[in-house]
Amino acid sequence: MLSQTCGFPYRARLHGHVTLVATPDYRLEHCPPGHYASVFVARVDDPRNNLTAFAEGRFAYNERLSQSGWAAPATHAANCGFSFVNTCSTGSHAASALAVAEGRADLCALDAQSWRLIQAHDSVAKRLRVIDRTTPTPALPYITASGTDPDRLRRALAEAIDALSNGDRDKLGLYGIVVLPPEAYLQVPTPSPPPA
Repeated sequence: MLSQTCGFPYRARLHGHVTLVATPDYRLEHCPPGHYASVFVARVDDPRNNLTAFAEGRFAYNERLSQSGWAAPATHAANCGFSFVNTCSTGSHAASALAVAEGRADLCALDAQSWRLIQAHDSVAKRLRVIDRTTPTPALPYITASGTDPDRLRRALAEAIDALSNGDRDKLGLYGIVVLPPEAYLQVPTPSPPPA
């Protein structure tokens, strides 16, 4: 009845096969409602201070169809004049953060919501620092089966989030929903897949 996907697979594979319901609002810093960005994270003891200094470094990404872990950072790097060529796939944002902290990678990109949760709940965050961030894009959309009327699901989502206590909203980082058109996702650039 209801699922949530990443924006990249929504535009690359699911659009036209599912119905867009709504987008969560995480109230992330530097992001409009219903949007998120990726933060580039390096080790605290790494002396490099800007993204281009990591152009030859090992870049860890969670998975090749991730907007925040691959597409947004690859697009951002291209806008800075380079491509990540030394890459490794980790399977999750938490695993990417750990790969950087342990020195198996030099840099990774985490969605700002995941980074906020890692900072709150994982001591690995103390070994990492943000060096840059991407342009915000629409956050991970809630979807339903094609042909399903999304209005009832939107109302149920909004009511469920409204019913949360302030403390639970803060713990989840979930404050409401916004309704974005499919075009908001479809116009986001899609880079080439990672080399590894």
